Amino acid sequence: MRQTILVLLAALTAAVRVAGADDFYLKNGDRVVFYGDSITEQRLYTVIAETYAVTRYPKLEAVFVHSGWGGDRVTGGGGGPIDTRLQRDVFAYKPTVMTIMLGMNDGEYSAESEAVDKKFFDGYRHIIDAVRSALPGVRITAIRPSPYDDVTHAPNFPGGYNEVMISFGKWIANYAREAGLNVADLNTHVVQVLAKANEQNGEEARKIIPDRVHPSFAGHLIMAEELLKSWGARAVVSAVAIDTSAGQPQVKSAEHAGITALSAEHLLEWTELDDALPLPFQSWQSMWGSGPLKLVLSSSDVAEALNRQSLRVTGLHDGVYTLEIDGQPVGTFNNDQLASGINLALLETPMTKQAREVYELTVAHCNIHNDRWRTIQVPLTEYDLPQSRAAMESIDALEQAVVAKQHEAAQPKPHKYALVPVR
Repeated sequence: MRQTILVLLAALTAAVRVAGADDFYLKNGDRVVFYGDSITEQRLYTVIAETYAVTRYPKLEAVFVHSGWGGDRVTGGGGGPIDTRLQRDVFAYKPTVMTIMLGMNDGEYSAESEAVDKKFFDGYRHIIDAVRSALPGVRITAIRPSPYDDVTHAPNFPGGYNEVMISFGKWIANYAREAGLNVADLNTHVVQVLAKANEQNGEEARKIIPDRVHPSFAGHLIMAEELLKSWGARAVVSAVAIDTSAGQPQVKSAEHAGITALSAEHLLEWTELDDALPLPFQSWQSMWGSGPLKLVLSSSDVAEALNRQSLRVTGLHDGVYTLEIDGQPVGTFNNDQLASGINLALLETPMTKQAREVYELTVAHCNIHNDRWRTIQVPLTEYDLPQSRAAMESIDALEQAVVAKQHEAAQPKPHKYALVPVR
């Protein structure tokens, strides 16, 4: 009994979370508006970014509004002139954080010209000035526009259209330094991943940005990675190291995780409560098609940069072990693999299944808001119908209820782990 108590005390001592505050860009009370054209309207890189924030920082109290409109330029578009768009789709939500991604339509799908550049630069400055005038203190992330795919397809003219996007991005970066804006580059790394993917499998690589403009989910995952990196996103979900070589198992380290009930009386088992959930990579492959997404995962550093949920177990006897979580097998590994460390975020675990629910609720609240905005608010504004106002209030209440469920679903739960020797 005394020996068991000592083991538990040692485990609890080692379970102390690593000190040091995260420097994540978003803070409690933030209201985030994602602003842009049809690439933002796809609600993919933005939903991935929101899902990350909610699962990696489950105590974070932040609100997210997705305000992309297809065809938009710095002057506006189908949703109205730029000042109408800003007033209705940004200022009305009183954001403390705003992201801006424009440029794909502003380049007019032709070679760069001085006139087109000037229109874009002047329009971009107007947006920043208007936002800062209406929202003093707002934190703005200026996004260097995502690529036009001149990698898996031949350029349409010398230099290619993506060179125009690169030029816009360079101007944005220079202007951001002068204006004190945060910058996220959603072009450079995506092009690098495209090139590497194209070397591995050209047919699947062309599916990453199927129409050369609008990325698939796989492409948006890399875009979200770059946005989140600019926000100082934490790569680690949790990191646990257990050693069994001393006869009694010991927790050597536990980062963003708490370990209790560590025992090796019959087999190695413990209870673990992480601070966060992983992103549901496995679920996304089944939902969005494993081909291009699997290719992107193998052609990029996204798992290392955003989704590390590591488990290391050293000192095991030579052999093969099944890892069970809550009594369900999630993978089989030999002792060398376990000693090197495995990334649980790449497996189908109870944690990734929980994260999938969070993602689905995130999609649901975004779709509810989009339907309210695009089918009631904008087309019926001029009629000023009391029924419209009542309908929007009801829809807003529904969205708030879904967001509450989203945050409830994001709260981590304790899980029982066991390593079972394969006989």
